Amino acid sequence: MINVDPNHTQSAYGGAGWRPRSLSLRGELGGIWGACGIDSEYRKLTHVLLHRPGDELLASADPDAVNMLEPLDLARAQDQHDAMAAVYLAHGVQVSYAAPTTQPTPNQMFMADVFVMTPEGAIIARPASQVRAGEERVAARRLSEMGIPIIRSISGSGTFEGADLQWLDARTVIIGRGQRTNDTGADQIASVLRDMGIDAIKVDLPYGTMHLMGMLRIIDANLALAWPTRLVHRAVDALRDRGYHVDFVPENDEVRRGAAFNFVTLAPRKILMAAGNPQTQAWLERHGITCVTTPVDELAKAAGAIGCLTGIIAREM
Repeated sequence: MINVDPNHTQSAYGGAGWRPRSLSLRGELGGIWGACGIDSEYRKLTHVLLHRPGDELLASADPDAVNMLEPLDLARAQDQHDAMAAVYLAHGVQVSYAAPTTQPTPNQMFMADVFVMTPEGAIIARPASQVRAGEERVAARRLSEMGIPIIRSISGSGTFEGADLQWLDARTVIIGRGQRTNDTGADQIASVLRDMGIDAIKVDLPYGTMHLMGMLRIIDANLALAWPTRLVHRAVDALRDRGYHVDFVPENDEVRRGAAFNFVTLAPRKILMAAGNPQTQAWLERHGITCVTTPVDELAKAAGAIGCLTGIIAREM
């Protein structure tokens, strides 16, 4: 039998020994919880989550069955993935690995799609393709092991992939609605962020495109790069309303086939991009952007490159 304290003097009932929890969840990150969080696309990158591809890539022998473009050479893909990870480490970025405990799906290496980070922890995605169903469990397990709060998982009929969300500023995100992210998933994301005081702008993506990431990249607090004819007016207006200068990347074979636009911002006006794109690199450098390069042409046969391969856990805030 539990004895009730009628005078509420014991700490269990709010007495003198009671100590209320004083910090918000955001304040507990790096203490009770693992360090994580982002509220921009351009501040210094500090921690990423990768999956080094393994035998699951052998399924690319039938690329259309696994949402890829061409068969991949596994050894070459692994070498390129290792080289990419080495570049992150050389630039002071902590690299963690998903390390699935069961056989992963062929697309597991595209970690940007299976979660998205907020200032308070991770939202676990729900990929739209049946081929990718369950990839989110790998991210959820690994993030939990690192002590990172999971504040929401997309549920019901919602679909959402992390490459469809970008931060315009600390109080605004933009969400792309299309083949990979539906209205239900976008609305669930918006609801979670609303509780943090963050607004979500939802825009439609053109038919036949994959992710918002493929048409918008943010390089600095006042510089965004967009793919002309793909990024919609509402998105460009939202960027300009927040003080961004929007430059439109030259539309050439490097952008269309060389993954030149599928990059990650390492720090303000400094990016990690696919090697072998000299025209686009020269254009970026004329805009004052430092370009670090690494080869990913083999990995790109799976229909994604550096941006897609990189799950971002933390940036400086």
